[in-house]
Amino acid sequence: MQIQGQIVDIKNRRIYSGEITVENGKITSIAAKEHNVKMYILPGFIDAHIHIESSMLVPSEFAKLAVLHGTVATISDPHEIANVLGKEGVYYMIENSKKVPLKFHFGAPSCVPATAYETAGAVIDAEDIKELMAHPDIFYLSEMMNYPGVLFDDPEVLKKIEWAKHFGKPVDGHAPGLRGEPIKKYITAGITTDHECFTFDEAQEKLSLGMKVLIREGSAAKNFEALIDLLPEHFENMMFCSDDKHPDDLIVNHINALCARAVAKGMDIFKILQVACINPVHHYKMNVGLLQMNDAADFIVVEDLVDFKVIQTYIDGELVAENGQSFVVHVPFETPNNFNTSKKKISDFEVTGTAPKIRVIEALEGQLITNEIHCQALLSEGKILVDTSNDILKMAVVNRYQDTKPAIAFIKNFGLKKGAIASSVAHDCHNIVVVGTSDEEICRAVNLIIENTGGICAVDGNNRKSLALPVAGIMSNTNGWDTGKSYQEIDAMAKELGSTLNAPFMTLSFMALLVIPDLKLSDKGLFSGKSFSFVDLEV
Repeated sequence: MQIQGQIVDIKNRRIYSGEITVENGKITSIAAKEHNVKMYILPGFIDAHIHIESSMLVPSEFAKLAVLHGTVATISDPHEIANVLGKEGVYYMIENSKKVPLKFHFGAPSCVPATAYETAGAVIDAEDIKELMAHPDIFYLSEMMNYPGVLFDDPEVLKKIEWAKHFGKPVDGHAPGLRGEPIKKYITAGITTDHECFTFDEAQEKLSLGMKVLIREGSAAKNFEALIDLLPEHFENMMFCSDDKHPDDLIVNHINALCARAVAKGMDIFKILQVACINPVHHYKMNVGLLQMNDAADFIVVEDLVDFKVIQTYIDGELVAENGQSFVVHVPFETPNNFNTSKKKISDFEVTGTAPKIRVIEALEGQLITNEIHCQALLSEGKILVDTSNDILKMAVVNRYQDTKPAIAFIKNFGLKKGAIASSVAHDCHNIVVVGTSDEEICRAVNLIIENTGGICAVDGNNRKSLALPVAGIMSNTNGWDTGKSYQEIDAMAKELGSTLNAPFMTLSFMALLVIPDLKLSDKGLFSGKSFSFVDLEV
């Protein structure tokens, strides 16, 4: 097979008219040749850090959509399913991914559960990490979110890092806002990357200390604009990632969109493509070709180097997408789950209190971090009520693994004027998280999630929309397009209920993530990421 086009040689910083010959999935010849083909041939794009589960799709369905945008491989952290099903969840992702051409490179989840202050469905300890790191399909130790464990020399945490070093595999970081001496110690422990930088100065400091920094632009966390100006100087030590990409967004674009945005800022095309295509392969020792002789034939054909409209995607010499059509076929898959809670009563969501002020979680658009703010409590007959006039709504986290009393807090900036929204995609333990305007609506939404043994929903009286996620309570058993369409409809309903957030469900899914400061809610209570301890609702 011969493919003609304008060959983009990133390593040697040149573009020339040429022809590529592919035999048995390998590139056997790259030759300069004059022709009239104007399209560009370049290595495929790589998402350098993504939780496939956040697309609400199993890997085989994720692949169908990703290849349309020129993605040929991912660095995938199966942390989400591991919190539900443990090691068996990791093996499920590996086996499902092998049924399709896209090259998934999974890590061993380092923090399951992420903290001791929440309830997960499983635990992965250092002995489990030893087993996983020895597996040939595990390429790295995934994000070490327990940075306090690293800083205070927790033996179990350090043992996990040592097993990664023993097997010669890199360790990913997760240290939002960590600066100064603490970040130096964190890096010294052997941690090589961070995708959680949300300011220019933070990322610049980490780069200066030898870390590789990932520019993240997902459905919730959007750090591209804050970090992209570092690329021209630090392109050798940066990568692009989405971290979490909801299905409706994945239908539209992927890493190709970040390349287009960087080009629009006037940045050097070869530096951009090194970040998007080359650096992850070298850092993680990926099984991905880089458009060189004898490499695997993993490359894409794009219309231009401005918008990066993908014409064709090849993986191991196989044409897997062309002109908006994916050739990744559907494969049957199982739907393992771990959902063991019973339906709730309206009274389960009542909050008693008498204090004039309460701690409120302030959600921030496009950020995973939150603020702790103190607001006037709306009191009635010894109960703390929702105050929709001031956009102070009630939030609850319901343990999905056993019957316990829901944890309750209050949250600002979701904007709902009526109804409620709920999800069992709730990082990292994937309990049920809900925000609503009344106890009745909250209870209705939670019980709909329980009926579906996982999913997302929006409710307003008898009006309800839901998407069932029966695979571990976090992934759909339908194809990517149908899942994306259902998600779009529920997202639209959330906005009709008044939500002003760009991605209300993605933002909701991070409101129980305790390792991202400041104020969050687990199934065990209100938690401060600054003091790393539970705090009272009443001030």
